[in-house]
Amino acid sequence: MFTKALLRKPGKNFAEGITTSDLGKPDFRKALEQHKAYCDSLAGCGLELIIMDADEQFPDGCFVEDTAVVLEEAAIITRPGAASRIGEETSISRILSKYKKIEKITSPGTVDGGDILRAENHFYIGRSERTNSAGATQLAEILKKYGFTSSEIMVESVPHLKSGATYIGRGTFLSIDEFLNEFPGSNVIRIDKNEAYASNSLLVNGHLLISRGFAGSRRRIPETGQKIIELEMSEFRKMDGALTCLSLLF
Repeated sequence: MFTKALLRKPGKNFAEGITTSDLGKPDFRKALEQHKAYCDSLAGCGLELIIMDADEQFPDGCFVEDTAVVLEEAAIITRPGAASRIGEETSISRILSKYKKIEKITSPGTVDGGDILRAENHFYIGRSERTNSAGATQLAEILKKYGFTSSEIMVESVPHLKSGATYIGRGTFLSIDEFLNEFPGSNVIRIDKNEAYASNSLLVNGHLLISRGFAGSRRRIPETGQKIIELEMSEFRKMDGALTCLSLLF
C-alpha cells in the first residue's frame, strides 16, 4: 500500500518542455485543472500529497517520475537522460531523503524513471534514448542489493517504456505491439496503435487510473474488483506526459 505521493505543479513555461507529439501547444489553464483533478484522485486513493511549487527553471519539472525510482527502503535518484532536465532531481532528492535512504545513478549513467516498470518484485528497465547501458547496469545492481530482480527491454517507438506498457496488477499488463512479447507468463492486454496512449495507467491502492477518451482500451481492461478512475490528460499528452509521469508514490 502506498501512503504518500510526491508531485510538482506545472510551471507557466510548461509548453517549452520536450515533446515528440504533434498535438499542438498545451493550454496552461487546462493543464492546471487536469493536474488538480489528478491530485484529487490520488488523495481519494488514500494518499497524503506532497505538492511542490513549480520550478520555472525546468519546463518538464512536473513529470517527477523521471527523477527517482522509489523502493520500500530506499529512493534511487536518477540522472535524467535529457540535458535540459539535469537538476530536476536535486529538490526531489532533498524531499525523499526525509523518508528513504538515498541511492544515486552517477555519470556516465542516465536513467529516466519513465523507463522503469515494476511488476511485484521484478523491475523491467527500458533501454531508450533517455536510459543508457551504464545507467541500466547501475540501477540493476542497486535493485539487486535490495532484493529485487530486473531485466532490460529495448525501447524504440515511444519515448519511455511506460509510454507503451504498464502493470495493472494480478499478473496483467497493458501493452502496445512493441512490447507484447516482453512479459512471458503474464496476461498481456494488447492496446491498439490508435489508442497507444491508453497503455499508460497507474495502479494505486486498489484503484486503476486510466486516461479518458479511449473506449476500446477501457473495454479490454478486466473487471478485477479495482475501482477504475478515468482522468482527462489531454494537455499532458501534448508534452509526452501521462498518468505515471506526474507522481512518485511511496
